[in-house]
Amino acid sequence: MATEEKVSRKRALQGEDGSRKKRRKRAVRGDDDGDLDAEAGLNKAFERMDGQLIADHLAQKTSRFGTDLSPVELSDLYISGREADRRNLNEPEANAFKDTTSWQKPRSLENLPEYLETFSDDPKKLEEAPENKGSPHTVIVAGAGLRAADLVRSVRKFQKKGNTVAKLFAKHMKLEEQVSFLEKSRTGIAVGTPQRLMDLLDNGALSVGSLKRIVVDASHIDQKKRGIMDMRETMMPLAKLLSRKEFKDKYTDPEQPIDLFFY
Repeated sequence: MATEEKVSRKRALQGEDGSRKKRRKRAVRGDDDGDLDAEAGLNKAFERMDGQLIADHLAQKTSRFGTDLSPVELSDLYISGREADRRNLNEPEANAFKDTTSWQKPRSLENLPEYLETFSDDPKKLEEAPENKGSPHTVIVAGAGLRAADLVRSVRKFQKKGNTVAKLFAKHMKLEEQVSFLEKSRTGIAVGTPQRLMDLLDNGALSVGSLKRIVVDASHIDQKKRGIMDMRETMMPLAKLLSRKEFKDKYTDPEQPIDLFFY
């Protein structure tokens, strides 16, 4: 009987330990229901993800939804959290993903401007637009057109004379209209959906020459508690956008880096 009691107690402890491990895994993956605040429309898991955890999370979601891709095609979509600068191996490792775990406020629409100011080297420059037309310093990526429109309104405080927030999503204008806008306008901040941003990059209307940061609207969830990384139709275009060569080459460039934020 004593032996049976020991076995039962051991199994119970193993079960508790397994449950704790599963909870930790869910927390890292960002799909723990305890993190999903439906009322606020936020997945709070991103608040505690540093650069490496975000890299792992992005890779896990890419693998989950990219089942129709070959291993080589999948590997092309992965973004390493840390990469050494091969031109000078004595320098510290660079991180493609910006660590913003120090941010204590909810990652809501109203707090986005302050978030951008907090993690910008010079907040005043958020109000400026590069001289070259169609060449923003900041690109904000949303999962859908309606959400992108909300984000545009949120960052409109940075819009000044001669510096228009670009609306680069299908809900607002046709592709041809957006091409014309970018060719004629200076813009500091562009807000768009992954596929439309890729279309504009492909035809050359959208330039990355002045780009300093990409901000993914990651914490936002809809009424079904789904975010941009929780649906194949938004996650795979996002993975393809972020892994484009013109971005990858600059994520860890020590001279002109592009910082990758997951808000």
